[in-house]
Amino acid sequence: MATMLYSATMSLDGFIAGPGGDMSWLTPYLGPDPTMEGLVHRIGALLVGNRTFGGDDPNRGTENEGAFGGQWSGPTFVLTHAPPAEPVSGVSFVGDLESGVAAAKEAAGEKYVNILGADVARQCLEAGLLDEVLVGIVPVMLGDGVRLFDHPGGTGIRLERICLTHAPLATDLWLRVVR
Repeated sequence: MATMLYSATMSLDGFIAGPGGDMSWLTPYLGPDPTMEGLVHRIGALLVGNRTFGGDDPNRGTENEGAFGGQWSGPTFVLTHAPPAEPVSGVSFVGDLESGVAAAKEAAGEKYVNILGADVARQCLEAGLLDEVLVGIVPVMLGDGVRLFDHPGGTGIRLERICLTHAPLATDLWLRVVR
């Protein structure tokens, strides 16, 4: 069965996107990172929030546009209550978390379902569906924006470290959700 993984690059002060979803801050930190580069081949499907799907891509208009610097070409499931009128090649639009997770897990087989988007990750965590978190921490502080997890007044969640690795421009922390 597929493992549900939330992976993101995060500023030292806990943001994965700047104000308004701006991702331009990420560009200087897109250097080699063996952990993140090796991850793409272990993913069987993406589960993506609608804001992330339609949001800012620092590689837009280049050969690196898209998830994982353009390396992703597998099944993508976007959670939305308002799918586009025209179909998007390789993308399925789903209206609720339960059906989105089920479809992504089926497509992923024994590989990871990689979650893109803080709100979808939060929903999966709250529903007890999130298994692992991989965070690439980069040396910048944004001061404002979209947090890795934003749940004011929420309960604490215990995590255990799977591994910690270092790349020239990031420190990668891989964690398992303790149930």
